[in-house]
Amino acid sequence: MQVPLLRLQCGVNSYDWGKVGKESAAAKFATATPSNDFSIEEEKPYAELWMGTHPSLPSKDVETKRTLLDLVQDNKALMSTEISKRYGEKLPFLFKVLSIRKALSIQAHPNKKLAEELHEKDSKNYPDDNHKPEMTIAITPFDGLCGFRPLKETSHFLSTVPSLRKLIGESAAKEFEESVKGHEASDKEEDVEKNKKALQSLFSTLMNTDKETIASAAKDLVASAKKDGEDFAGGGGPSNGGKELADLVVRLNSQFEGDVGLFVLFFLNYVKLEVGEGMFLKADDIHAYLSGDIIECMASSDNVVRAGFTPKYQDISTLTSMLTYSYSPPSEQKMSPTDYPYCTLNQTAYSSSSSAILYDPPIEEFSVVKTELKKGGAKATFEGIDGPSIIICTSGEGSISVGPKQEEIKTGYVFFVGATAECVLESTGDEAFTTFKAFCELSGKESANGAKM
Repeated sequence: MQVPLLRLQCGVNSYDWGKVGKESAAAKFATATPSNDFSIEEEKPYAELWMGTHPSLPSKDVETKRTLLDLVQDNKALMSTEISKRYGEKLPFLFKVLSIRKALSIQAHPNKKLAEELHEKDSKNYPDDNHKPEMTIAITPFDGLCGFRPLKETSHFLSTVPSLRKLIGESAAKEFEESVKGHEASDKEEDVEKNKKALQSLFSTLMNTDKETIASAAKDLVASAKKDGEDFAGGGGPSNGGKELADLVVRLNSQFEGDVGLFVLFFLNYVKLEVGEGMFLKADDIHAYLSGDIIECMASSDNVVRAGFTPKYQDISTLTSMLTYSYSPPSEQKMSPTDYPYCTLNQTAYSSSSSAILYDPPIEEFSVVKTELKKGGAKATFEGIDGPSIIICTSGEGSISVGPKQEEIKTGYVFFVGATAECVLESTGDEAFTTFKAFCELSGKESANGAKM
């Protein structure tokens, strides 16, 4: 059997929201592996690099040109028999690099049951039957709208943003305020359920308002943002200042003039991630990424339910009915990575403060390890695991070894490592050698319904 280390050629998607030309990390990483049909066009946006077996853009083995999907289906040991069986002989996760120049759609990804229903009913807009929980790790500074704000902030904006209150309507605004007043932060089950229903009703009222009314209200909103500065939206909520929100409204209006998303931002947390910070979004969680370069890992699906900041198909009734309506401050959206215990650093790595940290979401399909080797000769040895891995280098250079096979690895290079294989990364340059490794290992992980495997 061949050594289970394969260098991959990965495809890049061109969507309008992507960074343009060589500004796009996704495009730069794609060109690191020569391809007959890809070169960067300076005026073209490049949005996503896909690494995995998803049929929309499958990765290929550089040497044989066969798709990774073909290879793992031919040799089930590459993923492990158990994972092969559980996930229909396909990689359980889809690994991506996103390069975001302007807002992605306001969106959520369906849970497994809903994905199956949507795919059966409308396979054109919902191309597969899988759920899509996802995790984001910033490789440049990132901002986005993620999850519903604490309800006190929503109430605050209803009373301090006149165009929002007018758009929602006095009756719906008052009904929400009275419904949640006094127990906005209660953790009693009956209060939380009542609050979620009130939030769903308010949000659905906004999302079902006709476009002409929204566009008219947006003019007032943008004028206020430009005029009020620090005093905009009553000086902002606890999470965001008035000037920050005013600038955000003006910026997003320049991208999607008069869009409902300009008002949605008063419902959602405005989250900023510094390099290395991550967050996890469950299926049915609402979000809209706004700018930055990120590593993203998700269950292997391309299902998106959209409703704003997009010219694509919008499915407002599905979105407003599917959301969890969980509400929490932005700090609760962020992950807390930990040291990865199944990686051994050599003395050079230790003495140079090198690291291997684990981002471990509460689902079975994937986890990600970020490894940073800060000096030439620094080495990280990963124990074999009972599942597949994909590794991408985002900066620096070094070598990657599995058994007797050693390959050069530079910025943008992508490798697949088979199940049970010990893998060694070693830095060979002066610049920090940074890699991200997505993997699936079922033991000790949770399934989609929260049960331990």
